Amino acid sequence: MDRSSSSHLHSNFMEVKLDEEVTIEVHQVVPPPQKSALKKVKDKLKETFFPDDPLRLFKGQTFNRKLILGAQYLFPLLQWGPSYSFNLFKSDLISGLTIASLSIPQGISYANLANLPAIVGLYSSFVPPLVYAALGSSMDLAVGPVSIASLVLGSMLAEEVSPIAEPHLYLQLAYTSTLFAGIFQAALGLLRLGFIIDFLSKAILLGFMAGSATIVALQQLKSLFGITHFTKKMTIIPVMMVVANNSHGLYLLGATTISKTYSTFLLF
Repeated sequence: MDRSSSSHLHSNFMEVKLDEEVTIEVHQVVPPPQKSALKKVKDKLKETFFPDDPLRLFKGQTFNRKLILGAQYLFPLLQWGPSYSFNLFKSDLISGLTIASLSIPQGISYANLANLPAIVGLYSSFVPPLVYAALGSSMDLAVGPVSIASLVLGSMLAEEVSPIAEPHLYLQLAYTSTLFAGIFQAALGLLRLGFIIDFLSKAILLGFMAGSATIVALQQLKSLFGITHFTKKMTIIPVMMVVANNSHGLYLLGATTISKTYSTFLLF
């Protein structure tokens, strides 16, 4: 090693003697290089919109290889499909039958919440997983309708069109609403705006989940108590007023409360 290299290495740290026997080396911290304001904004935007740097796989590749990588990026099925084995097929078949036994009646019930025909719920239970199998990259993500979205969709459309008096118009409005919802979700994915979820606090998420469960439970009082004319609102006060004004529903509410109380007492 020459003298210049040795002097450069020794200039990066200094020796500190704690006592006569112990000496430690303290390394100097080099400050980061200066960046212009434009460079800082560019790096911040790149970190926000492209945290995984999806273009890194295409660097230094031939044109044909870039086409293959691009197809695999858009359709992950082309990436794991060639290595798919019969053992994986057997496991997927068992898990698919298990999930189908749950998702099919669940999709039909969600269609009922949205005041839609049962066949729509049947389609929604198996069409989204088929599409996601080719376009998705997660093996654990569940896709399909959810209770709160179905309930909100049915309540909003019922304020404009009656699903009983005008079923065809109601169905067309439902298809149009879901089409625009899909367009917005696709735009959010293409623009890589998933980071917006980072601005939602845990309290908001917990409140949304608790509120969703409460709304779904309140809307089931119509079928539970056999109330014919039910409110279209989803808040607790209008729903409980409808139940209280219905003598048959009020009787069932009292009977249900007493039975639940005794059941809880017997269990605990």
